[in-house]
Amino acid sequence: MVFSRVVVGDSFVFSEDFMQIIYDVLNWIDGNILWGVPMIIFMLFTGIFLSSVTKFLQLRKFGYAMRHTLGLSVKHMKRNKTGGNGDKTISPFEAFSTAVSGTVGTGNIVGVTTAILSGGPGAVFWMWVSAFFGSVTKYAEIVLGVYYRKKNTDGEYIGGPMHYIENGVGRKWLAMIFAVFAILAAVGMGSVQADTIEKTWSEAFGIPVYVTATIIVLLTALVIIGGIKRIGKVTSYIVPFMAILFIILAIVLVAVNISAVPSAFASIFTSAFSAKSFLGGFAGYGIAQAMRYGFARGIFSNEAGLGSSSIAHSSSDTSEPVEQGLWGIFEVFLDTFVICTLTALFVLTSGLDGAAVSDGATVAMGAFTSVFGIFGKVAYSIILPLLAFSTILAWAVYGAKSSEYLFGKHHKGGKTAFNVLYLTLIIAIALLTYFFEDNIGTDFVWLISDMTNALMALPNLIALVVLSKQTVAVTRNYFARKRGEPLAPMISAFASTEDTFSAKE
Repeated sequence: MVFSRVVVGDSFVFSEDFMQIIYDVLNWIDGNILWGVPMIIFMLFTGIFLSSVTKFLQLRKFGYAMRHTLGLSVKHMKRNKTGGNGDKTISPFEAFSTAVSGTVGTGNIVGVTTAILSGGPGAVFWMWVSAFFGSVTKYAEIVLGVYYRKKNTDGEYIGGPMHYIENGVGRKWLAMIFAVFAILAAVGMGSVQADTIEKTWSEAFGIPVYVTATIIVLLTALVIIGGIKRIGKVTSYIVPFMAILFIILAIVLVAVNISAVPSAFASIFTSAFSAKSFLGGFAGYGIAQAMRYGFARGIFSNEAGLGSSSIAHSSSDTSEPVEQGLWGIFEVFLDTFVICTLTALFVLTSGLDGAAVSDGATVAMGAFTSVFGIFGKVAYSIILPLLAFSTILAWAVYGAKSSEYLFGKHHKGGKTAFNVLYLTLIIAIALLTYFFEDNIGTDFVWLISDMTNALMALPNLIALVVLSKQTVAVTRNYFARKRGEPLAPMISAFASTEDTFSAKE
């Protein structure tokens, strides 16, 4: 791999051999430790354990979850016009839109394509496995996030893993570790999205990456200045429309090559246990490599296990933790079983020569262009950047809320510092990807994001296991009340918050 870029004529060449060493070391740590067998086992164990103690809620209550999320989305969208129950709160649908904007983005398109290129078609199978168990993991995160939330001095509800780790598990130091890793993960996730937008527009329209980076920074700053309410409003308009448009176009792409779909599914299942590379040949990946990329890219996409989306969901004005938690089941279903699967199918049935290109974004764009021509190229160049931009906004929320937690009473200064850092690094990453050839900048961005995601997930998974009894108790209480049993509602861990919502009912 060569790390060089001619910047002005032939007068400046950046070349550093030590970058290769750094990348190799970090990649080894990521693949063998952070996303190695122990982490995959822990992820699976948490999902299987939570599925068991909730009696496979994701199956038993799947229909109920769809009726009380997708079925009520129109009602929730209407509530957006009134702003929920207060000036500083957001509606359940806005909370869902903010959270799903953090999941539906480059991970669904570029991430899935990259997983197939690097880990073989079998990586898709392991994405499905992680999503099946991850759906109840995400449900538990949101339930606990809402149950342990409080109001800050600005009148906003704040919750998420750092709050249920501190108040539920009783380990503030572990909560602070999560918050630090969440800030790092936010920078990594935001940088990946920005890098994808920059590469897409450069490929499609020839726009220099630093110009695109400047546009991203300005637009992001305009939105995040308005706080969680403005972000909720923006994402509630961008995400549903772009997701529906992508699904429609992806279905058309698959339909055009419908005869290749059976063989695509066959390759997914057979390669899950042999991991034959999509690039051609066995390539020595093995089952572990397919699992690594399947779980890493799957978690990158649906965020189940990270705890991040519970931060957005905790800002909702909903009174019932379980009702908000059901949105988590729907998120994973939409993200992985619908959008990621469609992406995998149109990539595997496109007939593109994987050996000719190893960049996920280029392969995905090629699939669109091969069927739709210039329209496909333009559509892809609009859909992906908008979804990526909404993800940038969502992770701005997660990073800011984590900074608020760390800084305590001085949260405004913490959030401001994070926002400045967040926006600055978007430009810095753009320059990194510009200076280095052979996608080294992009490789580093994805690698750092994978690593910080794993670090963020670890304390959250520990908390989910420890607090599993609380999750089960809140869940049983909700459904028992729905059956008409005269029980006191389990709405919040704090009497003041529970009294507030009880008074509104």
